[in-house]
Amino acid sequence: MFRGSSEVTLDVKGRMAMPARYRELLTEKFNGHLVATVDFSKRCLLLYPIDGWEVIQQKLESLSSFDEASRTVQRMMIGHAHDLEMDGSGRILLPQILRSRAQLEKELVLVGQGKKFEIWSKENWDAQADSWFSGETGGIELPPELLSLSL
Repeated sequence: MFRGSSEVTLDVKGRMAMPARYRELLTEKFNGHLVATVDFSKRCLLLYPIDGWEVIQQKLESLSSFDEASRTVQRMMIGHAHDLEMDGSGRILLPQILRSRAQLEKELVLVGQGKKFEIWSKENWDAQADSWFSGETGGIELPPELLSLSL
């Protein structure tokens, strides 16, 4: 559903305009209701349409509260989740705490990830993309299901 990347800007009030190609879908299918939270492994935000977030939150809530790693993920993702409403101009207001956690300033990159978006600072996105393109992935080991995937 959401793919590609778009460079966008954050205004002085912390608002980000959704690219026009997504606005109609987000308005018609989700009534402009989105949820933003932190990514617990990278300095970016995750932005879900409300329906997609509700599925994720249910999965997170079903994890064991006795497992410390699960609790950490729950605390990070659910604890930082903010409901957002797209305004009539297609903008969303990103809360200050989320902007701080993801180091977001004026220049952003919105990256479609199928059922969600990632929101990166342009500086962090460019640095991360450069490391992926140069092969400096930090020794990422591909899971078995990716090894059999034909692209």
